[in-house]
Amino acid sequence: MPDVLPQQAYIWQRQWSPAVAGAMQASDQLVGGWRVLAAELTPQRQWKTASPDWQALRTTTHAVVMVVRLDGQTDRLDAATQTRVADLLTRWRQQNVTVTGVEIDYDCPTSQLPAYRHFLTGLRQSLDRDTTLSITALPTWLNSPELSKLLAVADESVLQVHAVMNPRQGLFDAERAHAWLKAYAKQTAHPWRVALPSYSTRVSWDDNGRISAVESERPLLASGETSQELAASPTAVSAFLAQLDKDPSPGLIGVVWFRLPTEDDVRNWSPTTWQAVLARRPLTSSLTVEVMPNAQAGLHDLTLRNTGNADSALPPVVRIDAACSAADGINGYALEADAKGKYLRRTREGLLRAGYQRNIGWVRCQQPDIQLHVER
Repeated sequence: MPDVLPQQAYIWQRQWSPAVAGAMQASDQLVGGWRVLAAELTPQRQWKTASPDWQALRTTTHAVVMVVRLDGQTDRLDAATQTRVADLLTRWRQQNVTVTGVEIDYDCPTSQLPAYRHFLTGLRQSLDRDTTLSITALPTWLNSPELSKLLAVADESVLQVHAVMNPRQGLFDAERAHAWLKAYAKQTAHPWRVALPSYSTRVSWDDNGRISAVESERPLLASGETSQELAASPTAVSAFLAQLDKDPSPGLIGVVWFRLPTEDDVRNWSPTTWQAVLARRPLTSSLTVEVMPNAQAGLHDLTLRNTGNADSALPPVVRIDAACSAADGINGYALEADAKGKYLRRTREGLLRAGYQRNIGWVRCQQPDIQLHVER
């Protein structure tokens, strides 16, 4: 691999499935460290503790950073919170996990930065000097004179450049992210990393235009009048990463991916695509529609297949052979017709993961050679 920035990944599951440990092993040669969610403090000041696979964390050869997430609406960071972080660290080390650092993920309003700095100062004093204190940082803090003071307390930081603005502006914007990196480099004298996205999220709005739900790594039983699937484009993020490798900002020491893809994480890139991006391999998508004979005479299933290494957007239209007498769509496709004839129309946006397939409908045709046409 050419000279590239070191890479780490967040592991954000509260309950680990076997797929998480499997994904760690599969990415072992591409990732140099894990930042693992240990606990979350809710706005109601309730702690939700993660249950990781201790054996997987004991046996990894890479650095492990224990991450504690404090909800941004939490406005009271006290000594009890510091004690809870210290207790978590003790528990993890009692499990024989080699924890090299602690990271605090606190997306607070800019007005809270002085209080946050006070909290971090106390936390830094409670940790031994061999334990690195890291924090995540938001671009919305860039115009505050308090930011440089905050960053001076932590040993290192991770700048988040995804999902930080109005969701209607999308999940990731490369041009805006480059500007943030340039400005951030001037604010800190300590090493820092940038967090890049590999996931998608579904945002719902109510009748008044307010966000009613954000569904990402955990499904929610919520629906709004309007919803939109926001996804990080592997091609766009890969191009951004190539620019970082070529011309990194001062002090930038690596990339942290949010979040480690697994086979059962449907709102994330496929492991195949993620590993291709990390390895700086060219991305290729190859979508085909295959006609599969059904047990019923004359009936055929339509299967959309991605044989490339890049997750690909579902095609908006699949044209159906005019000679077919009947058809219908499923799994996000509906049958429609226009002057050109019948077609399957995509009813919701989404990605077909690399190496995966999706049954999108059926046709009834008597002829053996059925013609289909995918429109992008």
